[in-house]
Amino acid sequence: MSVLIVGGDHLGSIPKELTKMGATRIVHLTGRDQSGFRNGLPEGMDLIIVLCDYASHNITQKVKNLSRSRNVPILFAKRSWSSIYQKLGMSGFRPDTK
Repeated sequence: MSVLIVGGDHLGSIPKELTKMGATRIVHLTGRDQSGFRNGLPEGMDLIIVLCDYASHNITQKVKNLSRSRNVPILFAKRSWSSIYQKLGMSGFRPDTK
């Protein structure tokens, strides 16, 4: 499973925890500007996580539109593993089954 994380300069334990849940590729874009999205989303993403407390409104809208166009699930969470884990559970997304 490939995961794109948008927002935040430092991710702390988030990549390690996602790896435990089955993520094999984790791509991080800070979300400070839109230069990371000039060519669209990175190919082959199975899930997008937007750290909404560290991404601008414009970046959030752009990522949301790109995810819809590629039919990729998107989660909006705070930059903490507990928030991401809770949102994963609420969405019904099972990362270890992809």
